[in-house]
Amino acid sequence: MITTKLIYDRRGQAKQKKEGIVEVRVTIERKSFYISTGVHVGKKEWAAGRVVNRLDSNILNSRIIAIYEKVNECVNSSITQGVNVDIDHIRKSVMQYLEQSQGGPVFLDWVEEQIPMLNLSEGTRRHYRTLYRRLTEFNRILRWDDITPEKITQFDLWLHSIDKSSLTDAAVYNYHKNLKALLHRAEIFGKISRNPYGFLKFKRGDKESVEYLTEEEMKAFEDLKVPEGSQMAIAHDLFVFQMFTGLSYSDMQAFDFSLYRKIDGSWRYNGERIKTGVAYVSHLLPPAVAVLEKYNFKIPKLDNADYNFQLKALGLMAGIKIPLHSHLARHTFATWMLRNGAKIENVSKMLGHTNIMQSMRYAKVLAQSVHDDYESAAEKLKK
Repeated sequence: MITTKLIYDRRGQAKQKKEGIVEVRVTIERKSFYISTGVHVGKKEWAAGRVVNRLDSNILNSRIIAIYEKVNECVNSSITQGVNVDIDHIRKSVMQYLEQSQGGPVFLDWVEEQIPMLNLSEGTRRHYRTLYRRLTEFNRILRWDDITPEKITQFDLWLHSIDKSSLTDAAVYNYHKNLKALLHRAEIFGKISRNPYGFLKFKRGDKESVEYLTEEEMKAFEDLKVPEGSQMAIAHDLFVFQMFTGLSYSDMQAFDFSLYRKIDGSWRYNGERIKTGVAYVSHLLPPAVAVLEKYNFKIPKLDNADYNFQLKALGLMAGIKIPLHSHLARHTFATWMLRNGAKIENVSKMLGHTNIMQSMRYAKVLAQSVHDDYESAAEKLKK
């Protein structure tokens, strides 16, 4: 049995200031597939299967109905011909219809369609979904002929106009990096003749101010007593594991102890990072091994949002002034290794950086720390 239905905000993302998406659900033998209409509206703007309370309600409803009818047309055609319903074929038919009719934001439809197909970790794919939301808010790069250096420069200026506390220069650069990758994909697929980023260059952003825990703060965190078996205890142990391995959240959650080999009394592994595919060298230090022993050598799974929520509370309990987050453990590992005599090029290999320049910011942080110690000593001498 095959059924189709309009669905609003199935992910439950619509809130006071956020909009939910309208999709067509195609159910084939109890398995559901979803095809985007590209229409995003607020909770109060959707009622009885229609867009309401908006000046563009008629336009959006016409778009939704046209796409819904196109989906049904494809489904009925497959049934009539006696062939299996091909969801990918339906999506392509909808895209072709939109491109021919130009009745909506074709480029944004394409972006939304491509994101689930990207061969990336879920964490990285989430960044692309955030980019999609930003492009939707910007609302000036909608169709293929909007892909120009001028429009992308306007997008950059618009991003920089957003509150600096929520969007740093480095974060803006990451939006450009992901959009550039998508447009490269569009160029390969023949959607655009040339990627406009070939004419553009944006500031990478200041990533040299790295936060990390001192050895005293590391010890204070390790010594915390939390209820065993609780989500907080799991978050505590995961952070300790990250502090002494340097693994990112995604690499830690994909950790497989069976890949490690015991050489000269220590557990070692040469692997590739999930996010970038770059090689890294892992060597399990005693605190990391202690965490593994506690969980029978299997890293417990914890959603990244829940993990970071628990870390905030743990940081307060340990008297640590800077807010804790999962990536802070990776920064802490790097600076701790350098403080204990590791060479910068080796730390780069431990972290799986694409080049040593990524690791140099940790060395600069330590250099500043040395200057701070000199200043502190000078103040004591004055007194």
